[in-house]
Amino acid sequence: MEKENNWLDRLLQNRVLTHTLFWLFVLVLAPITSDQSITDLKEALIFRGVGLPTKMLATYFLAYYLIPQLFQKKKYIQFIIAFIVSTIIFTIIYRFNNIHIAETLAESGGPKESLKEIIYDIKFTVFGYFFRLYFYTSIFIFIKMIKARATEKHQLDTLQKEKATAELNFLKAQIHPHFLFNTLNNLYALTLDKSDKAPDVVSKLSEIMDYMLYQCKENQVLVTKEIELLEHYIGLEKLRYGNRLQLDFKHKIDNSKTLIAPLILVSLVENAFKHGVSGAIQKAIIKIELETKDEILRFKVYNTKSNASQNNDANYKEGIGLKNVKRQLELIYPDQYECRVEEQEESYEVNLRITL
Repeated sequence: MEKENNWLDRLLQNRVLTHTLFWLFVLVLAPITSDQSITDLKEALIFRGVGLPTKMLATYFLAYYLIPQLFQKKKYIQFIIAFIVSTIIFTIIYRFNNIHIAETLAESGGPKESLKEIIYDIKFTVFGYFFRLYFYTSIFIFIKMIKARATEKHQLDTLQKEKATAELNFLKAQIHPHFLFNTLNNLYALTLDKSDKAPDVVSKLSEIMDYMLYQCKENQVLVTKEIELLEHYIGLEKLRYGNRLQLDFKHKIDNSKTLIAPLILVSLVENAFKHGVSGAIQKAIIKIELETKDEILRFKVYNTKSNASQNNDANYKEGIGLKNVKRQLELIYPDQYECRVEEQEESYEVNLRITL
């Protein structure tokens, strides 16, 4: 169904092609829609072909000038006057061409009225040729309205996609400097203490930044790559907290080729470390479980927390933490995810389920 809609949208966007097909369609219908007195195919095509330019002029004048410039701008009196005057002119031209060109080419008809006689008989000219002149105009305008609606929808969809992409890139961009800032702070503290852990921090940080900056530019990456990122990040935090941290990371992947949007999971893990391993907790516990089965990802992050108030100078919890993750999920997996938070006095748990 979506492919059919895309095909129709592309067709409607091609103005030259749609207009050409429309008027060819009008011409082909000549044998069916011509006057009952015209029974010959050649004669029907002659009369329709001669009348076609006048119909096109009337149609384009109404569709591209009278309606947008007068009617849609609520200049109703000017519209009515202009429509009546243009209709009189076009019906006179239509009848004159019908008599003097079409009948001559078809070798039919009797005595031919002059232009003066056609104008003098204006009542018959207008009412007799009005339907012939504007019948296909109504169809043309209807198609034009459909095309305008399709164009508007296409532009709106494009704008929404561009906006969503820009917002998503902005959300991802927040992760990099915040993570780098925290890690460099940790590295600085280790170097001040002349710790032997400093080289390991640099190595792991290098792996993480290489992945964040260069390997996850695509819309989706392998879940296994995201697991590697989590392991590097967890390794950094273990070096930082040492024996104060009890951490358990379990993961089970049923298909190594399963894809996921990058940098969503690491934000939840980073949030657990920031708010779960504070100075107020002597023995912090973090449990992480990741499982993919039948294109369903389940991710659980549990951490203990102090019931004492924590500093949040960077406004992380509201700015880059769970709020950021949920907004990314809304943009990437609309109606395909469930994120539940269970907060107790001394624990915090996030349960995420995504249909990949």
